[in-house]
Amino acid sequence: MAETQLPEPWLRGTLTDVPAAQRAVLHALELAKEDLEKWCGNLSDTELNARPGSIAPVAFHIRHIARSIDRLLTYAEGKELSHAQMDALRSELEPGAGRDELFAELADAFEGGASRVRAFDATQLEESRSVGKKRLPTTVGGLLVHIADHTQCHVGQAITTAKVVGASRK
Repeated sequence: MAETQLPEPWLRGTLTDVPAAQRAVLHALELAKEDLEKWCGNLSDTELNARPGSIAPVAFHIRHIARSIDRLLTYAEGKELSHAQMDALRSELEPGAGRDELFAELADAFEGGASRVRAFDATQLEESRSVGKKRLPTTVGGLLVHIADHTQCHVGQAITTAKVVGASRK
């Protein structure tokens, strides 16, 4: 019997109580979660940390997704990054991450990030914000859209790496 597949989150008619811009971000995060679980969820700890051709491992992409959601939402909330967030940023490429630890951090980031995205009012989307030490200009809406774009970019990289690693299994 063929596996029944749901349409992508944005085509499921869900989250209709959330304004369109935030709903799109939430749907992108939901799709990211589903895709990472599907394509990377069965990798061993060793495979998650493998660096074929010296590229970044799947573990890096999972950590980076989780932690960048937090950082970008901090900027969207009009705050500066903490020392803990900067330390976490510097440790994203460290080897040795375990599957359970990685996916728990990711789940927490998606859940916490979704709550934070929902907390914005649609009228805030054009509010000015700045990013990083250089205080580069953007808006709340720009940051929210970037969260979706950036997350999907790293999901694609994680999946491609997972496929390369999986193909090298004996």
